[in-house]
Amino acid sequence: MKFARFIANGERYTGIVTDGRIREIQGDMFGKWEYTEKTFSGHEVKLLAPLEPNQIIGIGANYVSQKQEIPDVLPEIPVFFFKPASSVIGPEEEIIIPKGIDHVKFESELAVVIGKEAKHIPESDVLNYVFGYTVGNDVTAPQFFHQDGHWTLGKAFDTFTPLGPVIETELNPFKVSVKARLNGVEKQNSPTELMVISICKMISYLSNIMTLKPGDVILTGSPVGAEFVKPGDLIECEIAEIGTLRNPFVAAQESVQAGQ
Repeated sequence: MKFARFIANGERYTGIVTDGRIREIQGDMFGKWEYTEKTFSGHEVKLLAPLEPNQIIGIGANYVSQKQEIPDVLPEIPVFFFKPASSVIGPEEEIIIPKGIDHVKFESELAVVIGKEAKHIPESDVLNYVFGYTVGNDVTAPQFFHQDGHWTLGKAFDTFTPLGPVIETELNPFKVSVKARLNGVEKQNSPTELMVISICKMISYLSNIMTLKPGDVILTGSPVGAEFVKPGDLIECEIAEIGTLRNPFVAAQESVQAGQ
C-alpha cells in the first residue's frame, strides 16, 4: 500500500493511493484505521510529507561506488546523527538555503519508517518492525560540521529533510536503486546493495542503544554522486517503486521588520 498525507479543499487528510486516486482513511496509520467515503483524484490534492516523524536518524558515508569496495571489517561505531522534525517538508516545497551558507548539498536516500516499538531486536527480526519506506533528501550544509565530526548542525536547518511522496509498505528494500537528478541530469544511481552498513544491521544496532518507536524515520545513507547546489536548482530524488520527491532550491529572503 502507498500511504499519503495531503491537503484538499483546505483540509488535511491521510489516504491510500491507488491508480492515481487517493482514498481517505481515518485512525492510526500504524495501527487500526478504516476507509471513509471520500476519494480524491491526484490533481485535486497537494501532497505533504507522508508522515510527521517522531525523530529522524541518519547514517553517514554509507555507500561505496562498487561492491568490491565494501570493507571486510565494518565500523565498530557507525556514524549516526539526528535531524530535527522541524526540518521536514514535502514534495514540491522549497528547500531554503539560509543566509551565510556557502555550500549546500543534496543527498537522495531510502528512508525507513518504523512501525512498531523496537528495542534490542536481532538483525533477523528487523523487517518485522518496519512499517514502510519513503524517499528522503538529507540536505546538508557541510560548513556547519564540527572538526571533531559532529554533523547534526549542518543537517538541521528548516526545510533540510524533504520526505515523500508516499510511504510504500510493500517493498523489498534490498532490490531497489536510489537515484537523483539535478536540473534533469542524473547524478546518483546506486542499488541499495552498495550500502556499507545494511538496513538490518543499522536498525538492529540503533535498537540496542535507544527504543525506536512508530513514526521514527531512519535515513539509510546517500549514494556516491551528491553535489553542491544553488538557488534556482531543482532536485528530483527517486526510488522507482516509491516515486519521485521533487523540490526546488531557493535563497532565504530578507526579513522585513514590523512597521516598515
